[in-house]
Amino acid sequence: MILRPYSLLAELTHQCPLHCPYCSNPTQKTADPELSTEEWIRVLQEAAALGVLQAGFSGGEPLLRPDLGALVAAARAAGLYSNLITSGVGLTEERARDLRQAGLDAIQISFQAENAACGDALAGTRAHEQKLKAAQAARKAGLPLGLNIVLHRENIDRLEALIALAESLEAERLELAHTQYYGWALLNRAQLLPSRAQAEKAAAIATAARRRLEGRMEIFYVLPDYYEDRPKPCMQGWGRRFVTVNPGGQVLPCPNALSIPNMAYENVRKRSLEWIWTESESFHRFRGTAWMPEPCRECPQREIDFGGCRCQATLLTGDPAATDPVCGLSPQHHLVEGIMDIANNPAPAAWHPRQNPALT
Repeated sequence: MILRPYSLLAELTHQCPLHCPYCSNPTQKTADPELSTEEWIRVLQEAAALGVLQAGFSGGEPLLRPDLGALVAAARAAGLYSNLITSGVGLTEERARDLRQAGLDAIQISFQAENAACGDALAGTRAHEQKLKAAQAARKAGLPLGLNIVLHRENIDRLEALIALAESLEAERLELAHTQYYGWALLNRAQLLPSRAQAEKAAAIATAARRRLEGRMEIFYVLPDYYEDRPKPCMQGWGRRFVTVNPGGQVLPCPNALSIPNMAYENVRKRSLEWIWTESESFHRFRGTAWMPEPCRECPQREIDFGGCRCQATLLTGDPAATDPVCGLSPQHHLVEGIMDIANNPAPAAWHPRQNPALT
Protein backbone atom coordinates (compact mmCIF):
# COMPACT_ATOMS: atom_id res chain seq x y z
CA MET A 1 0.00 0.00 0.00
CA ILE A 2 1.35 3.43 -0.95
CA LEU A 3 0.69 6.11 1.64
CA ARG A 4 -0.73 9.42 0.56
CA PRO A 5 1.20 12.68 1.15
CA TYR A 6 -0.26 15.17 3.57
CA SER A 7 2.10 18.10 2.98
CA LEU A 8 3.19 19.94 -0.17
CA LEU A 9 6.17 22.30 -0.13
CA ALA A 10 5.64 24.68 -3.03
CA GLU A 11 8.99 26.34 -3.76
CA LEU A 12 7.71 29.22 -5.86
CA THR A 13 11.06 30.79 -6.71
CA HIS A 14 14.77 30.57 -5.97
CA GLN A 15 15.11 34.35 -6.08
CA CYS A 16 15.90 35.86 -2.68
CA PRO A 17 17.06 39.25 -1.34
CA LEU A 18 19.17 37.63 1.40
CA HIS A 19 22.62 36.02 1.23
CA CYS A 20 22.57 33.60 4.16
CA PRO A 21 25.62 31.29 4.36
CA TYR A 22 23.31 28.32 5.07
CA CYS A 23 20.96 29.05 2.17
CA SER A 24 18.92 26.02 1.11
CA ASN A 25 18.81 27.17 -2.52
CA PRO A 26 20.76 25.00 -4.96
CA THR A 27 24.34 26.10 -5.45
CA GLN A 28 23.80 26.30 -9.20
CA LYS A 29 20.93 28.05 -10.96
CA THR A 30 18.47 25.78 -12.72
CA ALA A 31 17.70 26.33 -16.38
CA ASP A 32 13.95 25.64 -16.17
CA PRO A 33 11.70 28.73 -16.06
CA GLU A 34 9.47 29.13 -13.03
CA LEU A 35 6.02 27.57 -13.15
CA SER A 36 3.33 29.99 -14.23
CA THR A 37 0.34 30.97 -12.10
CA GLU A 38 -1.86 28.54 -14.03
CA GLU A 39 0.63 25.70 -13.63
CA TRP A 40 0.91 26.26 -9.87
CA ILE A 41 -2.87 26.35 -9.51
CA ARG A 42 -3.08 23.00 -11.27
CA VAL A 43 -0.39 21.60 -8.95
CA LEU A 44 -2.38 22.75 -5.91
CA GLN A 45 -5.55 21.16 -7.24
CA GLU A 46 -3.77 17.90 -8.02
CA ALA A 47 -2.16 17.91 -4.58
CA ALA A 48 -5.53 18.23 -2.89
CA ALA A 49 -6.94 15.39 -5.01
CA LEU A 50 -3.93 13.26 -4.02
CA GLY A 51 -4.70 13.70 -0.33
CA VAL A 52 -2.47 16.63 0.63
CA LEU A 53 -3.89 18.66 3.52
CA GLN A 54 -1.48 21.58 3.76
CA ALA A 55 0.62 23.66 1.40
CA GLY A 56 3.70 25.59 2.42
CA PHE A 57 4.60 28.46 0.10
CA SER A 58 8.35 28.81 0.18
CA GLY A 59 11.38 29.77 -1.86
CA GLY A 60 13.83 31.53 -2.08
CA GLU A 61 11.50 34.34 -1.18
CA PRO A 62 7.87 33.63 -2.16
CA LEU A 63 6.87 37.28 -1.66
CA LEU A 64 8.78 38.03 -4.87
CA ARG A 65 6.00 36.27 -6.78
CA PRO A 66 3.35 38.92 -7.63
CA ASP A 67 0.78 36.11 -7.99
CA LEU A 68 1.23 34.86 -4.42
CA GLY A 69 -2.24 36.07 -3.42
CA ALA A 70 -3.82 34.19 -6.32
CA LEU A 71 -1.97 31.01 -5.33
CA VAL A 72 -3.08 31.36 -1.71
CA ALA A 73 -6.66 31.79 -2.91
CA ALA A 74 -6.29 28.69 -5.10
CA ALA A 75 -5.04 26.70 -2.11
CA ARG A 76 -8.05 27.82 -0.07
CA ALA A 77 -10.41 26.92 -2.94
CA ALA A 78 -8.82 23.44 -3.08
CA GLY A 79 -9.37 22.97 0.65
CA LEU A 80 -5.70 23.21 1.61
CA TYR A 81 -4.35 24.78 4.79
CA SER A 82 -1.71 27.27 3.67
CA ASN A 83 1.40 28.58 5.37
CA LEU A 84 3.77 31.25 4.07
CA ILE A 85 7.46 30.58 4.79
CA THR A 86 9.25 33.87 4.28
CA SER A 87 12.14 36.15 5.19
CA GLY A 88 9.52 38.83 5.73
CA VAL A 89 11.27 41.19 3.33
CA GLY A 90 8.53 42.80 1.27
CA LEU A 91 5.65 42.04 3.64
CA THR A 92 3.79 45.32 4.18
CA GLU A 93 0.63 45.77 6.23
CA GLU A 94 -1.37 45.99 3.00
CA ARG A 95 0.09 42.81 1.56
CA ALA A 96 -0.35 40.90 4.82
CA ARG A 97 -3.99 41.97 4.90
CA ASP A 98 -4.50 40.95 1.27
CA LEU A 99 -2.94 37.54 1.86
CA ARG A 100 -5.11 37.00 4.91
CA GLN A 101 -8.21 37.91 2.91
CA ALA A 102 -7.10 35.55 0.13
CA GLY A 103 -7.16 32.71 2.65
CA LEU A 104 -3.65 32.45 4.10
CA ASP A 105 -3.85 30.47 7.34
CA ALA A 106 -0.46 31.17 8.94
CA ILE A 107 2.93 32.76 8.39
CA GLN A 108 6.46 31.79 9.42
CA ILE A 109 9.14 34.47 9.34
CA SER A 110 12.84 33.66 9.54
CA PHE A 111 15.22 35.61 11.77
CA GLN A 112 19.00 35.34 11.78
CA ALA A 113 19.55 36.99 15.18
CA GLU A 114 17.83 39.16 17.79
CA ASN A 115 19.41 42.44 16.70
CA ALA A 116 20.20 44.22 13.46
CA ALA A 117 23.99 44.17 13.76
CA CYS A 118 24.25 40.38 13.94
CA GLY A 119 21.15 39.62 11.88
CA ASP A 120 22.11 41.81 8.96
CA ALA A 121 25.67 40.49 8.97
CA LEU A 122 24.39 36.93 8.66
CA ALA A 123 21.75 37.83 6.07
CA GLY A 124 24.30 39.74 4.00
CA THR A 125 21.95 42.72 3.70
CA ARG A 126 19.93 45.10 5.85
CA ALA A 127 16.86 43.03 6.60
CA HIS A 128 16.36 42.82 10.38
CA GLU A 129 14.23 45.94 10.75
CA GLN A 130 12.12 44.83 7.79
CA LYS A 131 11.57 41.48 9.50
CA LEU A 132 10.37 43.20 12.67
CA LYS A 133 7.91 45.26 10.65
CA ALA A 134 6.77 42.15 8.79
CA ALA A 135 6.03 40.34 12.06
CA GLN A 136 4.02 43.31 13.27
CA ALA A 137 2.15 43.45 9.96
CA ALA A 138 1.31 39.77 10.20
CA ARG A 139 -0.05 40.17 13.72
CA LYS A 140 -2.08 43.23 12.69
CA ALA A 141 -3.61 41.24 9.84
CA GLY A 142 -4.64 38.52 12.28
CA LEU A 143 -2.25 35.89 10.93
CA PRO A 144 -0.96 33.26 13.37
CA LEU A 145 2.74 34.02 13.61
CA GLY A 146 5.60 31.55 13.76
CA LEU A 147 9.30 32.34 13.86
CA ASN A 148 12.01 30.18 12.38
CA ILE A 149 15.58 30.64 13.54
CA VAL A 150 18.32 28.57 11.94
CA LEU A 151 20.85 27.82 14.66
CA HIS A 152 24.60 27.53 14.09
CA ARG A 153 27.91 28.38 15.70
CA GLU A 154 27.51 32.11 15.05
CA ASN A 155 24.17 32.59 16.84
CA ILE A 156 23.55 29.61 19.12
CA ASP A 157 25.05 31.36 22.15
CA ARG A 158 22.38 34.07 21.73
CA LEU A 159 19.53 31.61 22.21
CA GLU A 160 18.03 33.25 25.30
CA ALA A 161 17.86 36.57 23.47
CA LEU A 162 16.36 34.85 20.42
CA ILE A 163 13.60 33.33 22.55
CA ALA A 164 12.99 36.74 24.12
CA LEU A 165 12.61 38.19 20.61
CA ALA A 166 9.92 35.62 19.79
CA GLU A 167 8.12 36.51 23.03
CA SER A 168 8.25 40.24 22.28
CA LEU A 169 6.73 39.63 18.84
CA GLU A 170 3.97 37.47 20.38
CA ALA A 171 4.83 34.51 18.20
CA GLU A 172 2.65 31.46 18.71
CA ARG A 173 5.31 29.05 17.48
CA LEU A 174 9.10 29.14 17.57
CA GLU A 175 11.11 26.69 15.50
CA LEU A 176 14.75 26.48 16.55
CA ALA A 177 16.09 24.59 13.58
CA HIS A 178 19.73 23.60 13.52
CA THR A 179 21.37 24.05 10.15
CA GLN A 180 20.90 21.17 7.74
CA TYR A 181 24.18 20.60 5.93
CA TYR A 182 23.27 20.60 2.26
CA GLY A 183 24.09 23.05 -0.52
CA TRP A 184 25.59 26.30 0.76
CA ALA A 185 25.47 25.10 4.35
CA LEU A 186 27.64 22.13 3.46
CA LEU A 187 30.21 24.47 1.93
CA ASN A 188 30.21 26.50 5.17
CA ARG A 189 29.87 23.56 7.58
CA ALA A 190 33.17 24.11 9.38
CA GLN A 191 32.05 27.63 10.29
CA LEU A 192 28.43 26.77 11.04
CA LEU A 193 28.46 23.52 13.02
CA PRO A 194 28.34 24.31 16.75
CA SER A 195 30.46 22.51 19.29
CA ARG A 196 28.92 19.76 21.39
CA ALA A 197 29.06 22.01 24.45
CA GLN A 198 27.18 24.75 22.60
CA ALA A 199 24.51 22.33 21.38
CA GLU A 200 23.97 20.78 24.83
CA LYS A 201 23.72 24.18 26.53
CA ALA A 202 21.23 25.35 23.91
CA ALA A 203 19.13 22.22 24.41
CA ALA A 204 18.89 22.94 28.13
CA ILE A 205 17.88 26.56 27.47
CA ALA A 206 15.22 25.49 24.94
CA THR A 207 13.82 22.86 27.32
CA ALA A 208 13.50 25.39 30.15
CA ALA A 209 11.83 27.92 27.84
CA ARG A 210 9.41 25.29 26.55
CA ARG A 211 8.25 24.59 30.08
CA ARG A 212 8.04 28.27 31.01
CA LEU A 213 6.06 29.23 27.91
CA GLU A 214 3.76 26.20 27.76
CA GLY A 215 0.32 27.31 26.67
CA ARG A 216 1.66 30.61 25.27
CA MET A 217 4.18 29.60 22.63
CA GLU A 218 5.17 26.25 21.15
CA ILE A 219 8.91 25.76 20.97
CA PHE A 220 10.51 23.11 18.77
CA TYR A 221 14.20 22.36 19.22
CA VAL A 222 16.09 19.52 17.62
CA LEU A 223 19.77 18.68 18.10
CA PRO A 224 22.01 18.76 15.03
CA ASP A 225 21.95 15.40 13.23
CA TYR A 226 25.68 14.98 13.73
CA TYR A 227 25.28 14.91 17.52
CA GLU A 228 22.67 12.17 17.51
CA ASP A 229 23.48 8.46 17.82
CA ARG A 230 20.55 7.42 15.62
CA PRO A 231 19.33 9.19 12.50
CA LYS A 232 16.06 11.07 12.35
CA PRO A 233 13.26 9.69 10.16
CA CYS A 234 14.00 12.18 7.40
CA MET A 235 10.72 13.43 5.89
CA GLN A 236 9.08 10.54 7.81
CA GLY A 237 10.55 8.25 5.19
CA TRP A 238 11.31 8.76 1.51
CA GLY A 239 8.15 9.21 -0.53
CA ARG A 240 5.80 8.53 2.37
CA ARG A 241 4.25 11.78 3.57
CA PHE A 242 5.90 14.81 1.94
CA VAL A 243 6.24 16.10 -1.58
CA THR A 244 8.18 19.12 -2.85
CA VAL A 245 7.67 20.90 -6.16
CA ASN A 246 10.54 23.21 -7.03
CA PRO A 247 10.27 26.44 -9.07
CA GLY A 248 10.92 24.67 -12.37
CA GLY A 249 8.30 21.98 -11.71
CA GLN A 250 10.47 19.06 -10.63
CA VAL A 251 8.76 16.87 -8.05
CA LEU A 252 11.03 15.73 -5.22
CA PRO A 253 10.62 13.38 -2.25
CA CYS A 254 12.49 15.97 -0.14
CA PRO A 255 13.66 19.55 -0.75
CA ASN A 256 17.32 18.51 -1.06
CA ALA A 257 16.87 15.45 -3.27
CA LEU A 258 18.69 17.10 -6.17
CA SER A 259 21.90 16.62 -4.19
CA ILE A 260 21.70 12.92 -5.14
CA PRO A 261 23.43 12.48 -8.52
CA ASN A 262 22.13 10.27 -11.32
CA MET A 263 18.52 10.47 -10.14
CA ALA A 264 15.87 11.51 -12.66
CA TYR A 265 12.96 13.46 -11.23
CA GLU A 266 9.68 13.89 -13.03
CA ASN A 267 8.19 17.30 -13.82
CA VAL A 268 4.60 18.46 -13.36
CA ARG A 269 4.78 19.96 -16.84
CA LYS A 270 4.90 16.42 -18.24
CA ARG A 271 3.22 14.20 -15.64
CA SER A 272 0.44 14.54 -13.10
CA LEU A 273 1.30 14.72 -9.42
CA GLU A 274 -0.73 11.55 -8.89
CA TRP A 275 1.34 9.60 -11.44
CA ILE A 276 4.61 10.91 -10.07
CA TRP A 277 3.71 9.97 -6.49
CA THR A 278 2.43 6.49 -7.30
CA GLU A 279 4.43 5.42 -10.36
CA SER A 280 7.72 7.30 -10.73
CA GLU A 281 11.00 5.51 -10.14
CA SER A 282 12.35 8.42 -8.09
CA PHE A 283 9.61 8.15 -5.45
CA HIS A 284 9.90 4.35 -5.30
CA ARG A 285 13.72 4.28 -5.14
CA PHE A 286 14.03 4.53 -1.33
CA ARG A 287 10.41 4.04 -0.30
CA GLY A 288 9.86 1.36 2.32
CA THR A 289 12.65 -0.93 3.53
CA ALA A 290 13.48 -3.34 0.67
CA TRP A 291 16.33 -1.13 -0.60
CA MET A 292 18.14 -1.11 2.75
CA PRO A 293 21.65 -2.51 3.26
CA GLU A 294 22.89 -4.03 6.48
CA PRO A 295 22.79 -3.10 9.31
CA CYS A 296 19.54 -1.26 8.45
CA ARG A 297 17.85 -4.30 6.91
CA GLU A 298 17.69 -6.19 10.22
CA CYS A 299 17.51 -3.16 12.51
CA PRO A 300 14.40 -3.04 14.77
CA GLN A 301 14.23 0.73 14.05
CA ARG A 302 14.13 0.32 10.27
CA GLU A 303 10.48 1.41 10.09
CA ILE A 304 11.06 4.21 12.58
CA ASP A 305 14.04 6.05 11.09
CA PHE A 306 13.86 4.48 7.57
CA GLY A 307 17.63 4.38 7.34
CA GLY A 308 18.02 8.10 7.94
CA CYS A 309 18.59 10.78 5.34
CA ARG A 310 19.40 9.72 1.77
CA CYS A 311 20.83 13.12 0.89
CA GLN A 312 23.07 13.14 3.94
CA ALA A 313 24.25 9.61 3.17
CA THR A 314 25.09 10.72 -0.37
CA LEU A 315 26.98 13.83 0.66
CA LEU A 316 29.01 12.05 3.33
CA THR A 317 29.68 8.70 1.65
CA GLY A 318 28.92 9.15 -2.03
CA ASP A 319 26.32 6.37 -1.86
CA PRO A 320 22.62 7.31 -1.52
CA ALA A 321 21.79 3.73 -0.41
CA ALA A 322 24.30 3.73 2.45
CA THR A 323 23.25 3.73 6.08
CA ASP A 324 23.15 7.32 7.24
CA PRO A 325 26.60 7.82 8.83
CA VAL A 326 24.96 9.67 11.71
CA CYS A 327 23.88 6.26 13.00
CA GLY A 328 26.30 4.79 15.53
CA LEU A 329 25.82 1.40 13.84
CA SER A 330 26.92 2.65 10.45
CA PRO A 331 30.26 1.26 9.23
CA GLN A 332 31.02 4.84 8.14
CA HIS A 333 30.13 6.57 11.40
CA HIS A 334 33.78 7.62 11.68
CA LEU A 335 33.07 10.23 9.00
CA VAL A 336 30.69 12.02 11.37
CA GLU A 337 33.10 11.68 14.26
CA GLY A 338 35.74 13.43 12.16
CA ILE A 339 33.33 16.27 11.40
CA MET A 340 32.54 16.67 15.09
CA ASP A 341 36.25 16.89 15.87
CA ILE A 342 36.44 19.87 13.51
CA ALA A 343 33.36 21.45 15.11
CA ASN A 344 35.00 21.34 18.53
CA ASN A 345 38.02 23.20 17.14
CA PRO A 346 37.98 26.72 18.66
CA ALA A 347 39.30 28.23 15.41
CA PRO A 348 36.88 27.19 12.61
CA ALA A 349 37.62 27.78 8.95
CA ALA A 350 36.70 30.96 7.11
CA TRP A 351 33.37 31.42 5.37
CA HIS A 352 32.91 30.26 1.83
CA PRO A 353 32.82 33.46 -0.27
CA ARG A 354 29.80 35.42 0.96
CA GLN A 355 28.82 36.87 -2.41
CA ASN A 356 27.66 33.44 -3.58
CA PRO A 357 25.13 31.97 -1.11
CA ALA A 358 21.93 33.55 -2.50
CA LEU A 359 20.66 33.30 -6.04
CA THR A 360 19.39 36.77 -6.89
